[in-house]
Amino acid sequence: MTGTAEISRRAVEGGFADPVFDAQAVFAAILEAMSRPGTIVDPGTRTTPPQPLSPAAGAVLCALADADTPVFVEEADDALAAWLGFQTSARLADPANARFAVVRRFDKASLERFSLGTLAFPDRSATLILEVASLEDGPGFRLTGPGISGSTLMQVGGLGREFAVARRANRALSPCGLDLILTCKTRIIGLPRSTIVEEA
Repeated sequence: MTGTAEISRRAVEGGFADPVFDAQAVFAAILEAMSRPGTIVDPGTRTTPPQPLSPAAGAVLCALADADTPVFVEEADDALAAWLGFQTSARLADPANARFAVVRRFDKASLERFSLGTLAFPDRSATLILEVASLEDGPGFRLTGPGISGSTLMQVGGLGREFAVARRANRALSPCGLDLILTCKTRIIGLPRSTIVEEA
């Protein structure tokens, strides 16, 4: 089997088994995560995408991306592009034009690479899907803001030293800025741009 044929074969595998039901379930999980920042939500193993995507990142893209939402994925190859195109109809794009982006770090450079929206159209900003090492172990962050009663503690491994600084800079751009979805294995945490993140 040729390389091209193998890529084409793999593109049809690993997506939603039941596209309607799975998309609804993952979309509901994303809504819960974004409305309750810092809460771990697990929609289960609904996709098995090619590397470097985790099952959670693959599920988020399958639920949200389409032909009108260009996607940027760090370290994407032809197999990933084919899978994404078949499963979502989305195409890969450069960071500046991406509506969704799968990355492994969030720092102040992210605010220069990705679309922040405009004052007239803040909804045209990118949403970053941030792949992390753990959603339970790691440095602690105190979260406050809409959707949080008082405050809540989030512990995430693999965010990097600049995360809290970048989040403060991101929030200062309100109503513009980047929304984040943290992913690890099958689980997600939502961090809207309105959430205040401080080192615990």
